[in-house]
Amino acid sequence: MPLSAETSLPPPSPEAAAHSQQLAEHIATAIANEGDWVPFSRYMELALYAPGLGYYAAGARKFGEEGDFVTSPEISPMFARCFALQAGQVLKNLGHGDILELGPGSGIFAADLFDALKEQGTVPGRYLLLEVSPDLRERQRELLAKRHPADIDRFVWIDALPAKIRGVVIANEVLDVVPCSIVHRENGEIRESGVIVTEAGFAFEDSALPDGELARRAAAVIPPGDYEYLTEVNLAAEALVRTIAHSLEAGLALFIDYGYSEAEYYHPQRSMGTLRCHYRHRFHGDPFFWPGLQDITAHVDFTAMARAAEQGGCEVVGYTTQAYFLISCGLAVLVSAGDPTMTLSRLKGTSAVHRLIGPSEMGELFKVMGFAKGLEGPVLGFQSARHLPLHRDATPGEES
Repeated sequence: MPLSAETSLPPPSPEAAAHSQQLAEHIATAIANEGDWVPFSRYMELALYAPGLGYYAAGARKFGEEGDFVTSPEISPMFARCFALQAGQVLKNLGHGDILELGPGSGIFAADLFDALKEQGTVPGRYLLLEVSPDLRERQRELLAKRHPADIDRFVWIDALPAKIRGVVIANEVLDVVPCSIVHRENGEIRESGVIVTEAGFAFEDSALPDGELARRAAAVIPPGDYEYLTEVNLAAEALVRTIAHSLEAGLALFIDYGYSEAEYYHPQRSMGTLRCHYRHRFHGDPFFWPGLQDITAHVDFTAMARAAEQGGCEVVGYTTQAYFLISCGLAVLVSAGDPTMTLSRLKGTSAVHRLIGPSEMGELFKVMGFAKGLEGPVLGFQSARHLPLHRDATPGEES
């Protein structure tokens, strides 16, 4: 079937194009079988996770300079070393526990984190990796077997969240790729955006929004007015956070992602949403461009995630920028390695670290939210950090 065109983006190889065509046909068949219209969340699910075909389920390289985007762990091992100081504090507090990493990507974060935990003498009982991609699992295994051959038995790959979690949960850039719903107000009516198949390829088409949680949430968060407004609501991401919070017997869960509080996310001026796609280190707004060859993401509503954590029985212990979290964990000390002249301005001047904490790079765009259960004392990464407001009251649409 024809694909949408983004002429400014580089074309894929013939093999990659053939793979994308196969996935496009798979998605088109699913749309036909499901009534010729599917919610955007369903399209996003198929484009990213269709077994053997979706972006995260197939074998194309995604992370690093040769992929489509670079994550913080690929930029510098200092990212993992800071999180190791935080994880070590929790493991010592609990006496024992595991690390659970969601979406381990290339595996470099797990390798660097375990290195630092061994140096600190705070090795977890197990390092659990929840990974949906068979190809990524294999790459992670190869890297970890090479980096930690004597400890490879501590690394355990799992297919689903454990019923009980004791220790530290880390999810770096996970919530942004949980399939989200798109809602659209036009001519005073709020509808749900879905996907259809046309002669030209995939296209958006709005449909009536039935009564239910999505309709209630959309009505509550879309700012008043009669102008056109489009945005995302991610009930599935909330459900994931709620499940993890409920399963956490004792420990700390950390979510790192780009996003905003609810008040910022649904600001009247942010009327076209936050959906964006990543392809060969370029980002654009067409989710129908070469399905399976690009990442599709949306920013995170951290207020909604905080409420979900509290509904799961946890306490939200912090919400701050990535820069403040890393600095609070001791980034300056790690980088200086005993250099007493290291200042914050010099720290930001080092190229790799600047990408992690610079306000024009990842430092301000990325946020860190932590929620905990059964921990004593302050949490290192939020202890001296500037806490951002979450403005959370009742769930939108419900009584306070």
